[in-house]
Amino acid sequence: MSSPGQLIEGFARFRKKHFARDDALFRVLVEQGQTPRILVVACCDARVDPALVLDCAPGDLFVIRNVANLVPPAENQGHYHGTSAALEFGVCKLNVGHIIVLGHAHCGGIHALLEGKMQKEDAFISEWMGIAAAASERSSREFADAGSAARHRACEQQAILVSLDNLMTFPWIRERVEQGTLALHGWYFDIERGELLGYNTAARQFEVL
Repeated sequence: MSSPGQLIEGFARFRKKHFARDDALFRVLVEQGQTPRILVVACCDARVDPALVLDCAPGDLFVIRNVANLVPPAENQGHYHGTSAALEFGVCKLNVGHIIVLGHAHCGGIHALLEGKMQKEDAFISEWMGIAAAASERSSREFADAGSAARHRACEQQAILVSLDNLMTFPWIRERVEQGTLALHGWYFDIERGELLGYNTAARQFEVL
């Protein structure tokens, strides 16, 4: 896709598929509202569309996308909190039963963090990627003798774990997890191998799902 015109053509195909025939899906979504059971925190990378990667229909997922699929810790300093507000809505209003932090290989945000490529003018990105500072430090320390690709992959996966930890700093998430009504998952999409990995808490490693 290289122009808005192509997107309009795409919308015409979408409309023909879902609205030109007796398709009840969107009538139900309008009449009953959205009732997703799964919330996905994903990267805004154009190659990693959760609905496409996971082959979902409209209404299946409540998706939050940001740079490097990060979850900030719970705090309220009077700033704007888009990710935290979306989490609050998904958990407290939609009552989702699962939250998946979906990371991926070749993440630009993680690359900039590890390589120190963020410039002074990248004020918003730099501050945001600071959320994953612990992941960067851990992967750089544990994979100091490994190649760049191994460090990047480790940091991408460690950043998922940082986000999972940060999710538990929100009291309304922690309470539901402890009650067993909400489950947290860390997934990693390897866009080179076409594999989906999940974090196994018992084995303390990512494994192919």
